[in-house]
Amino acid sequence: MSTLRKRSILLAGHATSVALEPEFWAVLDSWAKTEGLSLAGLMQKLDAGRGRRPLASACRVAALERTARHAAT
Repeated sequence: MSTLRKRSILLAGHATSVALEPEFWAVLDSWAKTEGLSLAGLMQKLDAGRGRRPLASACRVAALERTARHAAT
């Protein structure tokens, strides 16, 4: 079982931390690189579109959706 890894980021001028499994961080890191964004930049996009969902959950869902899209192509 993977252990959660916590990373600190600045969102909307506020420091926050997000704890995810390393596998999710790997997808998010790769995604950010592909988009030419920093990880913080990608997280800001995910934060803006998450609605009432917790940020960690929004990151996991977005990573799963991206992985599924790429697997289908």
